[in-house]
Amino acid sequence: QVQLVESGGGLVQAGGSLRLSCAASGRTFSAMGWFRQAPGKEREFVAAVGWTSGATYYADSVKGRFTISRDSAKNTAYLQMNSLKPEDTAVYYCAADLKGGIPTYRRRSDASYYNYWGQGTQVTVSS
Repeated sequence: QVQLVESGGGLVQAGGSLRLSCAASGRTFSAMGWFRQAPGKEREFVAAVGWTSGATYYADSVKGRFTISRDSAKNTAYLQMNSLKPEDTAVYYCAADLKGGIPTYRRRSDASYYNYWGQGTQVTVSS
């Protein structure tokens, strides 16, 4: 129904930058989010963007360093990651919310509201 293809992960030194991309095919959706999971840790919310409004939401841990954006014409979301830290090392997943709903931080940051997930892309930040 919907396919999400992530790219842009890799190895970077602390303080460096990476830009992740998530290209979607299939149905339109109400929002797209980025989550990450490090070994031995639970999956956590990173950022999200409302597809129509462009409203953005960020976890406190990345606020001021990461920027999420979308190109609706290309059905693609981006995550610009600056000032990367070793603790940012994780597999990053993009997800799409097709259901819609009230655009609150609670909804956008909750993985259970998202319907489709990408395969994940590895981000490794060395010290």
